[in-house]
Amino acid sequence: MKKSGTEGELTGHARLLRSIALFSHLDEGEFDEVQRRILEKKFHKNQIVLLEEDTANFMYVVFSGKVRVVHLGGEGTERILAVHKRGDVFGEMALLDAKTAPATVIAMEDTEIGLISKETFDTFFLGNDKVLLQLVAMLCQRLREAQLVLKAITLPDAEQRLRSILNHLSLLHGVPDSRGVVIALRLTHKELAGYTSVSRETVTRLLQRLTQEGDLEMLQNRTILLKPGFKRKMQFL
Repeated sequence: MKKSGTEGELTGHARLLRSIALFSHLDEGEFDEVQRRILEKKFHKNQIVLLEEDTANFMYVVFSGKVRVVHLGGEGTERILAVHKRGDVFGEMALLDAKTAPATVIAMEDTEIGLISKETFDTFFLGNDKVLLQLVAMLCQRLREAQLVLKAITLPDAEQRLRSILNHLSLLHGVPDSRGVVIALRLTHKELAGYTSVSRETVTRLLQRLTQEGDLEMLQNRTILLKPGFKRKMQFL
């Protein structure tokens, strides 16, 4: 494992890895060897973590920060497919079928990533039945999330799309609050537009309307508070 930073930071990484289901069933010797082999890299905000052609080489663990997985369109447009935060693992599908993923990964803030090679993945993850069960569960969760996003972006009405995506983000990244649920992601209007497949101007207009209707509140740190009325209205979508 490429060692960077203090011993305390490495211990913190080990604790984080042990809390991830995919690593929790490795025995002590296997876990130590996997941790030793992990390459740690740091990325600045808006820096590309990996391009589509690199996706079949590694599995990735987010040690700190957040990344967005995007499909790049013409004229620099982005359609966000997923957001991964601290403790999330991604890239396992490409290692399983040796095919590149049609996506690019970009740091949303200063981020530290752990890279696990295909050789390490094949040796320590595919050869462990308990780890394989966790891997299957993770792939099922990925499929459910993809289906929810697909359902949301195919809704005919732009407001319905935005509401569905915000609800989806609250389930993945929501933090309960006395006022409702805070989506613990700092998303710009452009990024929300990329998630919902509508224009940035439309997102801005809809957020203003939902704020006026008392369904949400834009907090100072660019996080979004979904109020109880928002959840009630989701029942009718």
